[in-house]
Amino acid sequence: MIRPGPLEIGLVLVIILIIFGAGKLPQVGSAIGKGIRSFKKGQSGEDEEEAAVTNTKKKTKKKAKKRVAKEAAEEKGEAKA
Repeated sequence: MIRPGPLEIGLVLVIILIIFGAGKLPQVGSAIGKGIRSFKKGQSGEDEEEAAVTNTKKKTKKKAKKRVAKEAAEEKGEAKA
C-alpha cells in the first residue's frame, strides 16, 4: 500500500478546511475523537450496560457513605447536647 506523502496530507487538510471552515474544526475534531473512543470500547468488549451497572453501584456507595457520615454527625450533636 502506498503511503501518503506530505503534499497529499496537506492537500487533504486544505480541503477539510474549505469544507468545514475554521470555526467548525474543533467541533469536528471532538466528534471524531469521541467516535474513535466509542469504537475502541466496542472492540474491547466493554458493554455500556456493564458501565451503567458500575456507575449505579458507585452512586449507591457514595449515598451510603454520606448517610453514615450524616448519622454520625447527628449522634455527636446529640451527645454534646
